[in-house]
Amino acid sequence: MLLNDIWFVLFIVIIAGYLILDGFDMGVGILHIFLAKTDAERRVLLNSIGPVWDGNEVWLILGGGVLFAAFPLVYASLFSGFYLAMMTVLLVMILRTVAIEFRSKRESARWRSTWDVVFWISSLGLALLLGVAFGNVISGVTLDAQGNIHMTLFDLLTPFALLVGVTTVTMFAMHGAIFLAMKTDGELQARLRRAIPKLMAVFFVLNTLVVIGTVAFRQEITQRYLTEIWPIVFPAAALIALIVASQRLHTGHEFWAFVASGTMIALLLTSGAIGMFPNLLISTTNPQFNLTIYNAASAPNTLIVMLVIALIGMPLVLLYTVGVYYFFRGKTIVEPKGY
Repeated sequence: MLLNDIWFVLFIVIIAGYLILDGFDMGVGILHIFLAKTDAERRVLLNSIGPVWDGNEVWLILGGGVLFAAFPLVYASLFSGFYLAMMTVLLVMILRTVAIEFRSKRESARWRSTWDVVFWISSLGLALLLGVAFGNVISGVTLDAQGNIHMTLFDLLTPFALLVGVTTVTMFAMHGAIFLAMKTDGELQARLRRAIPKLMAVFFVLNTLVVIGTVAFRQEITQRYLTEIWPIVFPAAALIALIVASQRLHTGHEFWAFVASGTMIALLLTSGAIGMFPNLLISTTNPQFNLTIYNAASAPNTLIVMLVIALIGMPLVLLYTVGVYYFFRGKTIVEPKGY
């Protein structure tokens, strides 16, 4: 049982790492055509994430690998019901990659503006799809006794899931804007600093609506919060982190504002995970069909071998991630051979 708990925690940590790291470069894409007014400014935005965006996606691969190896029944069930949605996610990720790499290959204004739009649509679409997926996970799915999910792509687009999706888009836009405020200067930075408080306000309103909707209609998620006191610490800390991010930004400490924003994302994910524990997929058909970290896990021997591999591999991933951000710290400088 302890192994199952450890892998649940590790899975949440890995997904939090992905949302924090790939979340800000999705946010850059969402803001790309709105806050950058010239070709030079758009190149600044692209070059700010250029050295790190592909490495950030390693965390998504790690998350998928953990789900496949540690909780294979959940992995299989998700593909049975979310297959088309997952293929759509793959499509927008490919388009996003192509847009980043192709955008500056030609001097044509039409060529560049076309890929700017593709970059924006794919970044917005990826953030929205991830949010909708999370909204469906906490809402519950039509999981049967065999572990199959009988839902179409349109069945996933419920009002609550769409609300979570839009909230995710706003959260990533805010997170990305704070990152860009750290990496830019001059008029572009001033424009970003004016936009961030508005994004924070919209995110706060939307996230409050998500909380209200969860409390009102998703009692299986909020039950632990209603019966125990300690879980309240995490959503309360997320609110404090948002306030700290705003305050740090106001005093010109963009790095600490970014750290606070990332902390808030991790705390919000943790809050949802605490509400779901020990469930990984909740069945709206019959609670007995729920897939948990216990009935959907691999054999103990598999979890032990995976843990040994993780203890060896995770430090290397962390070292690589920290190293890249250290070497490419400071303000973004656009060079002729950049994006």
